[in-house]
Amino acid sequence: MLSDVLTAMRGGRPHAARTRARAPWGVRFPPADGAGCHVILQGSCWLIPANSTPQPLNVGDVVFLPRVTGYALADHPDSPVVEFRPCPDDGDAPLDQVRIDGAGPTATLLCAAYYFDRDRTHPLLDELPDIIRLSAEVGRHTSLRATVELLGRELVTPQAGTAAILTSLIDMLLLFILRAWLGEQAARTPTGWAAIFNDPAMMSALRVIHAHPEQAWTVEELAALAGMSRATFAKRFATLAGRPPLGYLTWWRMTTAARLLRESDAPLRSIAEQTGYTSEFAFAKAFKRQYGQAPGQYRRQDPATDRQERPRPDRGSAYPLTSSRR
Repeated sequence: MLSDVLTAMRGGRPHAARTRARAPWGVRFPPADGAGCHVILQGSCWLIPANSTPQPLNVGDVVFLPRVTGYALADHPDSPVVEFRPCPDDGDAPLDQVRIDGAGPTATLLCAAYYFDRDRTHPLLDELPDIIRLSAEVGRHTSLRATVELLGRELVTPQAGTAAILTSLIDMLLLFILRAWLGEQAARTPTGWAAIFNDPAMMSALRVIHAHPEQAWTVEELAALAGMSRATFAKRFATLAGRPPLGYLTWWRMTTAARLLRESDAPLRSIAEQTGYTSEFAFAKAFKRQYGQAPGQYRRQDPATDRQERPRPDRGSAYPLTSSRR
């Protein structure tokens, strides 16, 4: 289910970089759409958010920024910082090695960037805090740590197939980060998507909605799958998800349709059928109500024309990674 959510939001291939920086150094990143992740492999540094207190990062710490609202990375909060300047895109290779020379202590970071289509943002992403920090503690997040180790090896010594392997590992990194946060959050709050992902009954209903959006699901059928009465299920679903079951079904259908329009050449009739509409007219009407334009216009529209150009790290610059909508 979590992988469905990420697939629906994807707006381009993820990107990774291994950065080796020697103090003094600091880079400021402007607000941008997308998400970024930093893992401290060696040494330490500081995350300096635009509107909150600087946070020290130590070996093994993982920090994930679902929305790049403006922040800096530096060896010390008082170190001078330079503005990140993106360079022209030089291809789709998801690999970079970046060095920042100085005379002081060394910090090594593993970084990843994720590109989301903001037209298809899942409500789960809206619930995430601006910063998710997972501290290095023995025995915790073992799958996440294993993925970080594999990523680090591929970035240090690229081999045949590294580009394809990195793409999968970067996706795994994000999944394990979100899984860890959802697990921790579920113990703190009884509502929201963290609670849904840790509720087997709700997940039973959501899985069939995601797997078969073309089905004419009723609240009664979904409630039966969840093992609840209709009234109890409808109330609990709306409380946790922020919208009623059939409202979520319609939203997921439109999200699926938008992805198919952008990523496939399937005719509109086929997409309408795959998303539960008996006619192109009904589908087009529902789609325009959701996205403000007809399906054909949405398909023809180049995402790059209404989005910031995706920044790529300059191998000669101080910044290993940034993320934006592609």
